[in-house]
Amino acid sequence: MQLKMWQVDAFASKPLEGNPAAIVPLERFLDDRLMLGIANENNLAETAFLVWKAPGQYDLRWFTPEGEVDLCGHATLASAWLLFEELDPELKQVCFDTRSGTLVVDRSCDGRHTMSLPSDHVVPMEAPADFAAHVGEALGTTPPKDLHRGRYVMGVWENAADVRGIKGPGEIARVLRSVDSWGFIATAPGDEGYDFISRFFAPDKGVPEDPVTGSAHCILVPYWAKRLGKKTLKARQASPRGGDLVCTEEGDRTILAGRCALYMRAEIMV
Repeated sequence: MQLKMWQVDAFASKPLEGNPAAIVPLERFLDDRLMLGIANENNLAETAFLVWKAPGQYDLRWFTPEGEVDLCGHATLASAWLLFEELDPELKQVCFDTRSGTLVVDRSCDGRHTMSLPSDHVVPMEAPADFAAHVGEALGTTPPKDLHRGRYVMGVWENAADVRGIKGPGEIARVLRSVDSWGFIATAPGDEGYDFISRFFAPDKGVPEDPVTGSAHCILVPYWAKRLGKKTLKARQASPRGGDLVCTEEGDRTILAGRCALYMRAEIMV
């Protein structure tokens, strides 16, 4: 079987920045094992598979190299970019039906498309007394000042330098397993003109560090909007590749705006 595939860098103004996602348009979804095999072969944080349903409406699924996930923001934005720019350039809005409900992406005249995702509010985390110390040790930085939990565990530091200085995922997967979790957000008040910065690690899902994470911002935006008293925030995910987002808190929805850049068009044989 021969399939077309695109690789698009999301939350990026040019190739080799932001978060890469592979997108495979299909007439119908393949066997789950085959889609997982393609994602594993791509070895990107996410591979998206989309199926046309009606004008402007698609089914969308996301796979990491380790399995299917319920929500992926950057691969959603990349899929919308592909439709807007290459596959259906007359579209002004696209609706994706997913495991997390219907996700809407609107086309923007300035190239920064806007995506509406469900917000995920966190609560203070009840963790063992030495958990924060283990987090800091695992990441090679100081312990976080506060810990919260929602879809992922979130550590909040006082200084952006502590988050920027994280060397990598280290042993964070082992630490997360001790509290039955697999994803970790590191965040702090922003520097360099940003309202906040963040990083995201999910080694047990085959993603040692995610370059730019839409689903993490569904937690980050409500948290920082409340803390800073602002509806619209400028965010930086400070991974080695890095990426910028403009974020708006709208009740139970998080609105993310970002650009995308095409990296590759390909044909795969499976």
